[in-house]
Parts: sequence; C-alpha cells; structure tokens
Amino acid sequence: MKAHSKIGRSRSPLLLVAASITLSGLAAHAAAEPARVRGTLASLEGSKLVVHGKDGKDVTVALTDKFRVAAVVKASLADIKPGVFIGTATTDAADSKLKSVEVVVFPEAMRGVGEGHYPWDLPGANKMTNGTVSDEVKGVEGQAVTVTYKGGEKKIDIPANVPVVALVPATAADLHPGEAVFVPGMRQADGSVQAGAVLFGKDGAVPPM
Repeated sequence: MKAHSKIGRSRSPLLLVAASITLSGLAAHAAAEPARVRGTLASLEGSKLVVHGKDGKDVTVALTDKFRVAAVVKASLADIKPGVFIGTATTDAADSKLKSVEVVVFPEAMRGVGEGHYPWDLPGANKMTNGTVSDEVKGVEGQAVTVTYKGGEKKIDIPANVPVVALVPATAADLHPGEAVFVPGMRQADGSVQAGAVLFGKDGAVPPM
C-alpha cells in the first residue's frame, strides 16, 4: 500500500486534524450530509482511501490535499476529570440524564472541536456531546459528569465498561491495511464521500465513535 500524502510539518498536527473535522461539521450545519465512515482500512493510494465497512461493503473516500491523520489510543475513566474537553456518544437514560456508550478525551490542541450537543449515527447512540467536564461524581459502576458547551450543558452517566480513548499525532505513513478507522467526511452531490482527516486505532485500540 502506498501512502503518498503525509501530514504537514506543523508544530501542532492535532490542531490541523481538529480544523479538518470542524470544517466538516460546519458544512453539515450548512445542510450538506455528513458521511461518517467506519470499518477497516483496505487500501490507500495517494488520496484514494478504501474502507471495508462494518456492513461488509467497501467505501471509497476521496481525501483532500494534505489530509490529516490522528491515532486513537486507549485511555481510562481516570482521564475524564474536570477541565478536560471530551466527546461522548450517548443514548437516553433515566432522570433526564444521558448514558455514554463511548468517550474520546481530546488533547488541549483539539479543545472546541465539534463542540455542542447534536444528532449522531452510532448504533446504540443517537446523540453526540462535545464539551468541557465541569464536575464529576465517581461511583462503583462508573461516574456521572456534567459536560458544558456553548449554549448549554448535559448530565451524563459514564458506565465503567464503556470504551475510553484519546488522540495522538500520526502521519499517513502510519496507516496500514487491516487497521480500524473512523473517517469523518461529507457526502458530495454525486454521492461520493470526501474527507480531510482519518482516525485509526493504534496498539489494539478501535475508534469507538
């Protein structure tokens, strides 16, 4: 597999990943259709990425020039604490709370990416909340947190068994066939998918988002 495009020589590559994801989110709010591709990397030739989807079908993604790459690594509940910026896919729970099914702990360089509370398309979760943890209450079976974002806040229960991951810098050279990937992109008018960032699982981690 050839991976010709590499991340630029920025001092803050994760900030560039954040910019790519944020631009996709802004396009989504402008009535374009988001296309979140999940599966395993089949091939990468230049800017053509092929992902073997979880439904067994291959999806071809056209990557933008100088597309960005980040590695998803394992983290833990201990990393979810006041002041940290997180993203969590949730489902409805009792007492007007939300129940988390996965958590991404963002590095400081990505603070603010995708901030807010909005629909999501992960099986078993219909919402995504990205914001800052303002407080937490630890329990035997997990913890409860309040996540604040511009315009609101949500109280979220995080069970002890949910996947918790973090993001670290990577390059296109780190992408290999068979790796689990998550590609946040946009569906174009002709039905094709275009994306500016690729997230892949490192050291056994799987992008849970």
